[in-house]
Amino acid sequence: MDQLWLSLVQWLHTIGLHVDASTSRAVAEGAARATQQLDMPGLLALAAALGWASGFRLYAVVFIVGSLGALGWLALPAGLAVLMHPAVLGTSGLMLLVEFFADKIPWLDSAWDALHAFIRVPAGVALAAGVFSADSATMAVVAALLGGSLSATALATKMTTRAAVNTSPEPFSNWGLSFFEDGLVVAVVWLATQHPLMFGIALALMLLLSALLLVMLVKFLRAVLRRMSSLFSGSAKVA
Repeated sequence: MDQLWLSLVQWLHTIGLHVDASTSRAVAEGAARATQQLDMPGLLALAAALGWASGFRLYAVVFIVGSLGALGWLALPAGLAVLMHPAVLGTSGLMLLVEFFADKIPWLDSAWDALHAFIRVPAGVALAAGVFSADSATMAVVAALLGGSLSATALATKMTTRAAVNTSPEPFSNWGLSFFEDGLVVAVVWLATQHPLMFGIALALMLLLSALLLVMLVKFLRAVLRRMSSLFSGSAKVA
């Protein structure tokens, strides 16, 4: 991290921006505090957040977490170091932009979610398992099960609520819900990495809300499942 900050200071000097020593030390010390290794509650919170957020915004969570690691603001476990690779950051950033706009268009958002139903849950499993994969095979399996379950729950909740909202002829409710989900993913990642215990409480409340929404909107859930089934059947026939 010190070498990264030194390189940045040198680059700033080359373009005429000079950083004094006190500022340099303050930023370096702050970065060092931010990159302290996560303890077990922190690791579990990170695994749960990655799994859950993947069900909503896979590319956003990959880009955000990878960027935090690359900037030295979060000490990523060894199993997640690949998220800091420039190719991964570039690809996830590009797909983040595509998904951001696709998610704002009624019915296209549902089609996008249906297409990614077979991507987000396995990705949630892989990301959650990656938190422990370099240290404990047992905990990696536990995290994978946790991440997959949370990702599937978040995805089902998102697809069901979107199917219900898309029955409205105006697009504003869809836009509002989409922007809310954007902010929610950022908030979840921040809370999990900064306040793991508070995140655990928030996660329990979100899971309770998801269960209530799925029960209340069960008919829309059935419609989503039928649409996914027909899509999968159509793909199989083409193959």
